[in-house]
Parts: sequence; C-alpha cells; structure tokens
Amino acid sequence: MFDIPYVLKVVFYRSEIGNEPVREWLKGLPREDKRKIGEDIKTAQIGWPLGMLLIRKIDKDLWEVRTRLENGIARVFFTVDGEYMILLHGFIKKSQKTPQNELKTALTRLGNYETTKEVNYEKHTSRFQL
Repeated sequence: MFDIPYVLKVVFYRSEIGNEPVREWLKGLPREDKRKIGEDIKTAQIGWPLGMLLIRKIDKDLWEVRTRLENGIARVFFTVDGEYMILLHGFIKKSQKTPQNELKTALTRLGNYETTKEVNYEKHTSRFQL
C-alpha cells in the first residue's frame, strides 16, 4: 500500500476561550455521520481544490464541505490558510437555503481567526482527529 500525499492539513478552529465548536459538534453526531463527514473532509484534504458537488465557495475565503446524511445534509464551513484547512462551523442543513445564522457564525469565526492568527496560530487551531 502507498501513502497518498495531503494537499492540506486539517485543523479545528479554536475560540478565544479554548472551545473547538466543530470538534464538539462532531462528537455529538452518530458514528456513521462522523465517518461520512470525515471521509468528505479527507477527500477535500487530498484533492484540494475541488468543486461542486463536494465543495462550494460561499464567500471570500469561505467554503463548505457538503455531506449527505440520512437526516439532512451536513455542512462544514472552512477557510484555507496556506497549507491548512481550518474547520470553522458545522451544522445539519434541513432546508434548501443555508440559514443566515449559520452563515453569520462561520463568518464571525473566520473574522476572529483572521484577526488573531498572527498573534498566536496555535491558540486558535488544533489538529483534526475524530
């Protein structure tokens, strides 16, 4: 067997107080949902840049990974900073349109990350492991 090179290293966004919202969200999901989301994140990690159907650009410096689940479609908003894919926000979408509060949360975290990343990168990210 051979190792597939990763284009991006995946890390979790970490808030000022040390919370990792995407990691916490994932922990609350059923095992099968976590597995599917993890596979899609890994596909993005290996094949970046990818387009529809798996990845969609949402805004400047903001993309989403889309994963079909039994109870809806999981969305994981992320940004790319150099060789890092920073997971900002995750939720299960049950309607056609992305709820504005979910988008606002992702954009707020993106802004927080961009504002503070120069100060202490390690403080605002942690390695991706399910």
